[in-house]
Amino acid sequence: MPPPERYKNHRFPGEIISHGVWRYYRFQLSYRDMQELLFERGIDVTYEAIRQWCLKFGQDYANRLRRRRPRPGDKWHLDEVFLTINGRRHYLWRAVDQDDNVLDILVQSRRNKKAAKKFFRKLLKGLRYVPRVVIIDKLKSYGAAKREMLPEVEHRQSRYLNYRCENSHRPTRQREHRMQGFKSPGHANVFCRRMDPLPNTSDPGGIGCQRRHTAKR
Repeated sequence: MPPPERYKNHRFPGEIISHGVWRYYRFQLSYRDMQELLFERGIDVTYEAIRQWCLKFGQDYANRLRRRRPRPGDKWHLDEVFLTINGRRHYLWRAVDQDDNVLDILVQSRRNKKAAKKFFRKLLKGLRYVPRVVIIDKLKSYGAAKREMLPEVEHRQSRYLNYRCENSHRPTRQREHRMQGFKSPGHANVFCRRMDPLPNTSDPGGIGCQRRHTAKR
């Protein structure tokens, strides 16, 4: 949860705000769903206020979770899934380790060698180690990019070995359907980077609020 000073000009305490942000990204909920759930706990807040909480604190919370996580595993699973954004096909590239931790994502309009290299660069940025094994599907772009960027790393290519990454796409698919699609590639990138760290976390606010809060923001 962000430090208390981040909530200085908000009428609700930090544990309520962080609970709202966590629950919105953790489950397949809309802002109006969250408004109703919080109201049942005696918290009277508008769905627009919840939207503002998510925009302001969602990325910060996700970044803090990433910094706290242990070093990722040494076996990486890479896969991509298509998204239809404004009538055009895009591809969500995702990498997870053997413990199902999402390492990184990137939405691109292509899935060629250039796109694969861009994803590898993003994935490797800031890391002080390289994986022991990279597991990919039959997409040739991965192999070409991997030979240039990770030539010493073991490479396994099979569509039957990549179920971990394929399973990791499911929450995104569900959210895409719930939101009736993403507005833009940038929107998809930002939303997925906020959502992906949350499936294995508990409520940061830990609220079981009994008191009633009636402020609107």
